[in-house]
Amino acid sequence: MSSQFSLADSLSLSDLQVFLSRGARVDDGAVRLVADGTVLAVYVAVFYPVGLLDAGPTVLGLRTFALHHSAVFDCVVPLRAMIERLVRLQNDSLDATAAVTVALPPTVLTATWAAITPPRSGWLPRESADASVLSLAARLGISEVASLVPDGLGEQLVHRVRSTVWGKAIDGLDEVPAGAAFAAVALGFLPESKPSQRMTPHEVRIFGVGSWLRLSTEHGHVLVKRRSASLLG
Repeated sequence: MSSQFSLADSLSLSDLQVFLSRGARVDDGAVRLVADGTVLAVYVAVFYPVGLLDAGPTVLGLRTFALHHSAVFDCVVPLRAMIERLVRLQNDSLDATAAVTVALPPTVLTATWAAITPPRSGWLPRESADASVLSLAARLGISEVASLVPDGLGEQLVHRVRSTVWGKAIDGLDEVPAGAAFAAVALGFLPESKPSQRMTPHEVRIFGVGSWLRLSTEHGHVLVKRRSASLLG
């Protein structure tokens, strides 16, 4: 298994660093890196169930990057350690067009969400949605969570509130939980727009296979795994 990977140039390096930094604002625990040939898939967690009675979905962010050299590995590493390595490489980079080699952090973590792997094939197109619908759903969810989580509320109760709010389906998109909209906004997958501005129509394509959904834009993918009712008793 490879212990490093090479990105095409410093622009790709910066792009990866920005993606991971956005992911760290949501959950700074770990990042899953999967290389198979000349493609690197990078997964970060946004939401995931805690315990058997948690009915919330698993929501992940995914970006893919072209590799300069072929590599094969599948590892889960500390997110902060990965970001620090990328920042150091950015500071040391002299040639913006040269390939950049990134060594994987030595500490490997275990993360419950990383134990499930989204399908690589079999995705079938579902309905599409306008980005403004997802942006609105994210804003409404953020406001609802803020109103329901007072200062001093225990971590377990906070997680329960968030799981309830972000697990609810978006109006008009019965299969898509609001947490997917939050992920798309938080990870920078939707065009930025202030609430007072009118957003230019921007299509978000939705695909499905089994218990998985995928929301795709030109900036990245949100993966959603719905919790099986059989697991909840």
